[in-house]
Amino acid sequence: PRQPAKTLWYDRPRYVYLEFCVEDSRDVKVVIENERLVFSCKNADGVEFYNEINLYARVNSKDSREKRSDRSITCFMRKWKEKVAWPRITKENIK
Repeated sequence: PRQPAKTLWYDRPRYVYLEFCVEDSRDVKVVIENERLVFSCKNADGVEFYNEINLYARVNSKDSREKRSDRSITCFMRKWKEKVAWPRITKENIK
């Protein structure tokens, strides 16, 4: 059974950061598209995590990347329109 990973996000003038809180992640796959992000991995217990996020606004997928640490995977996504604040991370107005 797949479940969504706990996710934190930060809005900055040039970038949006998404942090997926999964300790000891394995088989990490991150696909950053212009208007969507797909994340999947497994933890040490073999639990599968999967998040698919339709982004609030367009990002530059070629100038975006991710970084894995022991406790989380952080995605750095370059905003298409810099210095425009995002009120939320998704297109949908839901939590």
